[in-house]
Amino acid sequence: MTKSLTVGPPVRLIILFTLPLLLGNLFQQLYAVADTLVVGRLLGVDALAAVGASGSLQFLLFGFAMGASTGMGIPVARAFGSGDLRATRRAVAAGAIVAGLIALAITLVGTLGSHALLSLLGTPAELMPDAQTFLSVFFAGSVVTVGFNFLSSMIRALGDSRTPLVFLIIASVLNVGLVLLFIAVFRWGVGGAALATVAAQGISVALCLVLIGFRIPQLRLRAADWRVGRVELGEAARLGLSMGFQMSVIAIGAAVLQYGINSLGTDAVAAFTAALRVDQVAVIPLASVGVAISTYVAQNRGAGQWWRIRYGVRQTALMAMGLSLVLSLAILLFGTDLAGLFVGPGEHRVVAMAHEYLVINGSLYWVLALLFVWRGALQGMGSTWVPTVAGVMELLARAAVGLMLVAPLGFLGVTLAAPLAWVGALVPLAAAWFLQRRRLVLAERALAEAEATGVLEPVASCRG
Repeated sequence: MTKSLTVGPPVRLIILFTLPLLLGNLFQQLYAVADTLVVGRLLGVDALAAVGASGSLQFLLFGFAMGASTGMGIPVARAFGSGDLRATRRAVAAGAIVAGLIALAITLVGTLGSHALLSLLGTPAELMPDAQTFLSVFFAGSVVTVGFNFLSSMIRALGDSRTPLVFLIIASVLNVGLVLLFIAVFRWGVGGAALATVAAQGISVALCLVLIGFRIPQLRLRAADWRVGRVELGEAARLGLSMGFQMSVIAIGAAVLQYGINSLGTDAVAAFTAALRVDQVAVIPLASVGVAISTYVAQNRGAGQWWRIRYGVRQTALMAMGLSLVLSLAILLFGTDLAGLFVGPGEHRVVAMAHEYLVINGSLYWVLALLFVWRGALQGMGSTWVPTVAGVMELLARAAVGLMLVAPLGFLGVTLAAPLAWVGALVPLAAAWFLQRRRLVLAERALAEAEATGVLEPVASCRG
């Protein structure tokens, strides 16, 4: 079930590891898509806009949980790649402690401050009751969101990206059924949509724990594993909080942008919500490649396989660029029709604005492809500073658009936010990766010289 990424053809390994991630992320998006479709169709545009008004705060939770979990999986992947199972378990224990504290903090802040957060975003008064209801239920269940992302990341760190996919499929199907039951039958409104998501993810957490207990001894912690020191806790917190922060600053930028969108009225909020759902699904393959390359790099870093890191990242970047062109074509051809599914008939203005958003964003997916690959590679190498700087640049770009361009340009300003943010983040990531690549070349040469003189044993066959 576990798999080493330190031996075998790099590109083939990365593709095979990415495919389950891709399918898993697609099914994870079904949570949001099912909520949006059912809310928009059964409860109307105002209810859809209410869910959308809290979208940036939902992204804040999901983004932080996913980023932090990926970060805490890097020490686990590195220890597993080096063949040290005791260090692997201790890294898992340290991550679990940090994840628990993160879940507690998110729950308290989200449930107690939902009204204040929505007010800061300038949420229209007519949307506030439904938006607050949705957000309160959503944040109350944040412990299962953090828990599932953490457990999935631990399983993936050992090279298994297929098992989390199975659990996501089960949870996604359950979510679709539950959201229909809670809204169409029980008439629980937008709160029922949020509750369906929480319940489905809770089942995923239970399945992960059962699997670890019976099938993955490397993650089965012993009493001694919990006695982690400051080094393990510090690394888990540094990588987890740093990568969570990177995703959070993007969400904060989106929240500032949401403030500008809310000022444009209900139709603009609904159009942005519908277009964003399509856009998020379209970029899932690129995001999946980024997660895969971070795990691949971390395992090979633990094994000292420097040439595999350099080669794997280069080939993955080329693959992601080709994939981005296919996605751009698909979004230009079919994106508008898909966005129209989220609103009822006759909402031509909403669909027109959604079309504008998708055309501009879809044409620049190639920038996002490079961003995901180089950021994932740097994170896999343990770098936190440059990806954080890139995240801050994304924040500044989105915030600048939300505060300066939306008012004079209207919805066109909204459509420019993400592309400008991608370009701003790509600049430091590109510079940092090319410097890192140079260091890898020097490390390869030093290793080759050491092996030639008999100082070191060859590392090409290091165990995973």
